[in-house]
Amino acid sequence: MACLHFYDFHPPLSDFQAEILAGLSSRQKTIAPKFFYDAEGSQLFDRICELPEYYLTRTEIGLLERYGDQIAGAVGPEALLFELGSGSSRKIRLLLDALRPASYVPIDISKHHLRVAANALFSDYPWLEIHAVCADYAGSWNLPPGLEGQRRIVFFPGSSIGNLTPGEAAALLKRMARLVGDGGGLLIGVDLVKNVDVLEAAYNDRQKVTEAFNKNLLVRINRELDADFRIDRFDHLAFYNPELDRIEMHLASPEAQLVRIADRTIRMAAGETIHTENSHKYSLASFRRLALRTGFRPGKVWIDPEGLFSIHYLSA
Repeated sequence: MACLHFYDFHPPLSDFQAEILAGLSSRQKTIAPKFFYDAEGSQLFDRICELPEYYLTRTEIGLLERYGDQIAGAVGPEALLFELGSGSSRKIRLLLDALRPASYVPIDISKHHLRVAANALFSDYPWLEIHAVCADYAGSWNLPPGLEGQRRIVFFPGSSIGNLTPGEAAALLKRMARLVGDGGGLLIGVDLVKNVDVLEAAYNDRQKVTEAFNKNLLVRINRELDADFRIDRFDHLAFYNPELDRIEMHLASPEAQLVRIADRTIRMAAGETIHTENSHKYSLASFRRLALRTGFRPGKVWIDPEGLFSIHYLSA
C-alpha cells in the first residue's frame, strides 16, 4: 500500500543567520533567493504565478497540458520521479496520471508549503508513494531510504535553473546527472530570451505582488534574526541586464542607513542595493551547450507558439 513519508533536512537557523550576514557583508550585498520561501513568501509566489504579466507559469502549464502525452512518452512509465523546488506541486499533477511513476520525491525548502502540498497530493493520488524532502536542493541533503534500483527522472520546472549563475547552473546539472545515473533523465523548464519589455513587466507587476515578495525577505529576517530593517526605506528594483541575459532583482536603499542583525551593524549607503535574485534567460542553443557540458544528452524540446518558454527532456 502506498504511503506518505516526510524527511526534514531543513537548514538550521544558525545557517540562515550565517548566510545572511555573509551576503550582507560582501561588496555587492546579496541575499540568496532560496530565502524567499518562508510561508508568506511561498504564498506570495503563488500569487505571482497568477499575474497577467507573469507569463512563465501559465506558458509552462500550457505546454504540459498540450504535450503531456509526448512528454510522458519521452520520460517513460514507472520511474522514480524527483521534483526540485516543488512548491505547491501544481504542475506535477499534469504529469502524474500520464507518467504513473513508481514513487514521487518532492524537494522544497518551505516546510509548511511542502507538507500542505504533499498531503493534498496523497489525498488525490492514493496509489502514489510520496517521499517529501524538506531541504535546500542546491545544498546538502540525503536520499530517502528504500529508493535504490529504480530508474530516476528529475522534474525541474519554472525555469528555476535561471536563478543560478552559469557556474552554479552547471554544478547543479552535474549533480542531477549523478543523481539520475545512466538511463535516467531530466525534464526541465527553461525561460527563453525575448523582448525586454515583456521580461521587465513580468518582474514589475502593476499589483506590486513581486515587490511584496521581494520585501518579504526583510520581513523574514526581522522576524527570525531579530533584525531592524525598515521595510519602507527600501525600494523594489527589477531590470534586464543585456550583457548577462538576465533579469536582476534588488532591494535599493535610497538613503544612507544602519541595520542591526543580531550583534552586527550593516551599513547601507545611499543608492546601494541588496541583490536578491537573478533570472537568466537562454536560447535553445545556449541551453543545449550547457546540458552537453554537464553530463546530459539533449533530446526533445517543446516550445509555445510565441517562443516564450521551453521544456527540455535531457538523457543522462
